[in-house]
Amino acid sequence: MKIFFLFGVAMGLASTVVHAQSALPEALTGDVGAAVYATAATVRGASHRLSFLPYVYADYQRVFARTDTFGVKTVALGSGYLELVGRVSQEGYKADSPALRGLHDRSTPVPLGIGTYQETPYGAFFVYAMHDVTSGGSLLEATYAAELAFSGWKIYPQIGIERRSAAYVQHLYGVDADESARSGVARYRATASTVPVAGLAAELALGGPWHLLVQARRSWLDAAIRDSPLVASRTQNSGFVAVTYAFK
Repeated sequence: MKIFFLFGVAMGLASTVVHAQSALPEALTGDVGAAVYATAATVRGASHRLSFLPYVYADYQRVFARTDTFGVKTVALGSGYLELVGRVSQEGYKADSPALRGLHDRSTPVPLGIGTYQETPYGAFFVYAMHDVTSGGSLLEATYAAELAFSGWKIYPQIGIERRSAAYVQHLYGVDADESARSGVARYRATASTVPVAGLAAELALGGPWHLLVQARRSWLDAAIRDSPLVASRTQNSGFVAVTYAFK
């Protein structure tokens, strides 16, 4: 598949700038806590999503969790491992508002696939290629993150790109003939989408192992999403505020 070919190219490029991977941790290491997550709605009539959920960014031997991505490390690859991964998505929504009457609910995607996390002297690289069980579509994602220190804060600027196949986009934003007839919303057949993403996270030590973590992200929706008659925004904002406990 094309998405896995592109994933292989991205990992090959990453491996040219990395060195030997770090050892697997014998005990739990990383941050665990609780967070309030917020995601702005892009669909007309859909509600903004606010949820209180656990926050985990930690490793235990071969098992890991990175906020919304979790998985198992397999063979060594550069400064990391080839990983089997899953994603906790929040892209689904219910068609329970007047603006969406006559349309069906969009079930939350379940992306599963492979990926790698490469921690290098130049920053961290995250690359994932996943198949969505719900839509039959695919998601390819690449992100770069750096770490800076400023007045007691650790700052993590992030930049990335997300590629969703036509089937993935159609599942969330398409309108088929039956829905169009019931709702009066124009029929829409989606194409593949390429969306740039930028984010900024900041961490402040609260004393001992406790920390405050704040993150904000913005996605710039491309024409494949914006042209849907269901979509009312050109961007999507999301973020969270978490209180965490650091395991060393």
